[in-house]
Amino acid sequence: MSKPSVWKAFTQPAAWTMFFFGFASGLPFLLVAGTLAYWLKENNIELKEITIIASAGMTYALKFLWAPLLDHWRLPGFQRLGQRRGWLLFAQLAVIGGLVGMAMLTPNVLAAFVACTLVVAFAGATQDIAVDAYRIEIGPPSVQGALVATYSLGYRIALIVTGAFALFMADHMPWSAVYLVLAGLMLLPVAVTLIAREPEVIRKRPDNWNDAMREAVVEPFRDFFRRYGVQTALLTLAFILLFKIPEQALVGGIMSPFYLSLDFTKTEIGAITKIYGIWMGILGVFLAGLAIARWGVRKPLLASIVLCASCNLLYVWLIDHPGSYSALTLVISAENITLGFLGTAAVAFLSALVNRQHTATQYALLSSMVNLPGKVLGVFAGGIVEATSYGTYFIIATLAVLPATLLFLYLWPRFRDIDVPAKDEPGPAIVPADRAKA
Repeated sequence: MSKPSVWKAFTQPAAWTMFFFGFASGLPFLLVAGTLAYWLKENNIELKEITIIASAGMTYALKFLWAPLLDHWRLPGFQRLGQRRGWLLFAQLAVIGGLVGMAMLTPNVLAAFVACTLVVAFAGATQDIAVDAYRIEIGPPSVQGALVATYSLGYRIALIVTGAFALFMADHMPWSAVYLVLAGLMLLPVAVTLIAREPEVIRKRPDNWNDAMREAVVEPFRDFFRRYGVQTALLTLAFILLFKIPEQALVGGIMSPFYLSLDFTKTEIGAITKIYGIWMGILGVFLAGLAIARWGVRKPLLASIVLCASCNLLYVWLIDHPGSYSALTLVISAENITLGFLGTAAVAFLSALVNRQHTATQYALLSSMVNLPGKVLGVFAGGIVEATSYGTYFIIATLAVLPATLLFLYLWPRFRDIDVPAKDEPGPAIVPADRAKA
């Protein structure tokens, strides 16, 4: 059976469907984190409260907890659309409802406003689960590359819209109007969901909820420990929890007030961090692909972990250059290139760890673990800054790389197989402790 051409892969209806679904996935992400922090800051919300509220995005790191629902339960009232499109439509409507609620209430009614923010975050994370499942089921492996590419394009465009353009609009209209405009943009993915086709998958229904949970959650964990051994598995999980803390510590609501404190305008911040920075991230992704092809996964991953953490120190330097457009450009260039590099290396590393019998579940669990500790640190970021300073917080975020780096060096011999091209059959990508050689 011949493989489809590149042209056919990228022009198939499913590819364009994934473009709009990628846009839908990217739209709520910043609206409950970085972009939201600007709105809260302008309403004189304390920095400590801003970082706590903006941590609503932590739901994205916890989405594996309710992912089995999307595999084993159809929503009442949405069954006619099918398993995947039913959950997609529900999540998209919930995102729209939550954004409209935020716009109507504003931070002046803080408790209800926060509740709407949590609705948007939860619905956005649920939408991500449904979109990933839809992508895997809608096309064979030969076209997954095109589907991921068009999804990523839509996602990045959404980040530009909700990052840079949202800041541009906020310079000329109230934040409530900005959020209403962005809620309206979600209507386009809703229309695509209604006309898209449902994946043709025959699903085996578990006899009960306990069976469903055991198959979806317990068995993937059991398989991971069975293949790698308890010691290696635990050390690997510890490394996964630690290695992205320096990056994730700067993802929440801490950066928006920091930029404003240095006398940058929202337009300047949006242009550099949300437009220019995204393209620098794409450059980092490309460079990581070349590096992994040349040297395997281990060396690029180690280099990107150290470099990404070290870039946090550039923010300490930026404190001495308030309002300097060129200084901000330099810092964002370095940070986003290393972030794109690290993101690609991390995906390659995590993908090498999963058993192909449990690819989706194990990858969701491992990728959630990657982001969780840094997001927890982000919850307390405002309190740390208020108790010390921005410079101290950035230094703490940089030093957080040390445990992960030391652990990775210790595990280096056991990770050697991930530099070998993957074989067709599933097998351990880590060498168990009794086989590791220095």
